[in-house]
Amino acid sequence: MEQSRMANRKQGGFTLIELLVVIAIIAILAAMLLPTLAKAKQKGQGITCMNNHRQLCMAWRLYAEDNREVLVYASDDGRGISDPNANPLNKYAWTLTHMSLDGSKRENWDINFDMTLRPLWPYAKTAGIYKCPADKSSVVWQNITRPRIRTMSMNLYVGGFVSRDGNVNGEDGGWAFAQDYTIYHKLSSISGRAGPPDKIFVFLDQRDDRINWGNFMADMSGYDPQQPTKWGFTQDLPGMYHNFACGFSFADGHSELKRWKDGRTTPPYDPSNQADVPSPNNQDVYWIQDHSSRKR
Repeated sequence: MEQSRMANRKQGGFTLIELLVVIAIIAILAAMLLPTLAKAKQKGQGITCMNNHRQLCMAWRLYAEDNREVLVYASDDGRGISDPNANPLNKYAWTLTHMSLDGSKRENWDINFDMTLRPLWPYAKTAGIYKCPADKSSVVWQNITRPRIRTMSMNLYVGGFVSRDGNVNGEDGGWAFAQDYTIYHKLSSISGRAGPPDKIFVFLDQRDDRINWGNFMADMSGYDPQQPTKWGFTQDLPGMYHNFACGFSFADGHSELKRWKDGRTTPPYDPSNQADVPSPNNQDVYWIQDHSSRKR
């Protein structure tokens, strides 16, 4: 009988201690695998982001090649889609969306409200390429959470602002720090010392708490001649979706991730703060300046 009881215990399954040991081993293995999985996810998002940049930049180039090398405007004249007929030139801006966290404004979440009507859409009819896959920003409208449609912004110096006085050439908006720098109007003007195409960016991912109009405008103060104490950001700040790195596409068609080195380039998120950000001696600022424009 004693031998029978022992046999029954052996056939009964795991003891509590054995189960706890197995659970502990599984927990340890999971803890070891999670960072690897997270890195793999980040890498996958980075690859997708670079592909988005390449597709959108290709659309930008194809549009120019089909239109005597004339570039789309990097920004509307400030009226956006609130008054689309006020300036006939606004229809040639790459987007009229002014992004915000207001769900009642369809431009934030409805791709058909503006983006499908803009000049680049016929060359790349894919809504997903306008947003970095790591950007999870959204708005709420009619009790439904809706992803925002755009992370991409265009280098203001590549195309410029739409003029309010009927001048077909894009403008610098009257900013003193921009007045000595080139606003590129044609694809062929981005060449040589005036702007090597592999050094002038077209699109970048912008932070979801700072993205607004369709352009990203670099403050060129202190670029040429170099005066590091004058460096800083306008209210526009670059994205940091890929482990403090930002996606860029360039006029020659290539794309890359730029990892920021200075913590002042990646301050904590704060949608309420839209102020300019002085950042003397910040080499990230100089990198952005160096990839935005050249002196006229």
